[in-house]
Amino acid sequence: MKKRVVSVFIVAIFVASIFTFAGCSSSGSSDDVIKIGFIGPTTGDAAIYGSSAKDGAMLAVEEINAAGGVNGKQVELIAYDSKADQTEAINAYNRLRDQDGVVAVIGGTLSGETLAMKDIMVQDNMPVLTPTATAVDVTVNAPNIFRVCFLDSYQGAAAANFSADTLGAKTAALLIGAGNPYSEGVAAAYQTAFTAKGGTIVGSESYGLQDNDFSAQLTKIKEMNPDVVFVPDYVQKVGPILQKAKDMGITAKFIGADGWDGVQVDYADAAQGNYFTNHYAADSPSATVQNFITAYNAKYSKVPNSFSALGYDAAYVMTDAIKAAGSTESAAIITALAATDYPGVTGNLKFDENGDPKNKEVTIIKIDGGQLKFETTVIN
Repeated sequence: MKKRVVSVFIVAIFVASIFTFAGCSSSGSSDDVIKIGFIGPTTGDAAIYGSSAKDGAMLAVEEINAAGGVNGKQVELIAYDSKADQTEAINAYNRLRDQDGVVAVIGGTLSGETLAMKDIMVQDNMPVLTPTATAVDVTVNAPNIFRVCFLDSYQGAAAANFSADTLGAKTAALLIGAGNPYSEGVAAAYQTAFTAKGGTIVGSESYGLQDNDFSAQLTKIKEMNPDVVFVPDYVQKVGPILQKAKDMGITAKFIGADGWDGVQVDYADAAQGNYFTNHYAADSPSATVQNFITAYNAKYSKVPNSFSALGYDAAYVMTDAIKAAGSTESAAIITALAATDYPGVTGNLKFDENGDPKNKEVTIIKIDGGQLKFETTVIN
């Protein structure tokens, strides 16, 4: 009887020890590693955005660790694929918080997925820095959430100002992705700014998230005969739209937003001569930009797009904040983020009271011969 009691006792201790060690291994913190999460789509139609931002962040983390890390510790970037799905993004965030024990998050990449996670992140007071989510509401009533990129409203107004001031457009048509916060937000800002310049919006057409035939909308736009057509969306929508417009003989200039970055890869002919707003230009003479491009190309054997540059800047800004805080406590990191003054690849970064960049330049890119060419910069 005693032998049986002892055996049960030993088994109980063994089982308890398993759970104890399992708990320790999933806590995510250690004496020599600072864990930071990354969330963005790395598979599926929107993979170009998440993968690019992740690659930029990974490069930054490698450089930071090679230079000695942060406060004597190495940085580990733990990345999860959101698949451009809001539920997947929420699940990824929960894993980073509960299983990996990250002290901060870089992400999400898309506006929709970031907005889906927003309330949970605010409730947790998690330090969050999105490299690329441009929807206005991302940082509203969220003192722990910051962004590297300019806002939808900011780039929409910049695109409108460029259309009116530089291209001399008097009329514009809008082609909008219905149900896409990014597309709708940029389009609304463009419309407001373009009409404020004395321009006329001659019509607005929309398409659904699952649509892949844009003939009906473009037929109506062709009949409107606008000077420019504003299409704020991502490459997987913009590319086919531009191709159909070319096939239909539409001669108006098409103008887009930063989601166009990469459209020249598969749609160079269709995109020829059109413009979009972006966060930086790879042909900039800036030493900061060129050093980044050299390092990125050496690691990945390709030229970085703007999402890569924003991911790179995000990783440096977040780690600089942790270094300045001298702590991995959430409140200390958030306070340090708010005080950021960082000379990034995508411009000098300072945050306003909402956690948004202050007075960032918007770069206008022209697609020419399959290349993205610097055209000008706009400050609203």
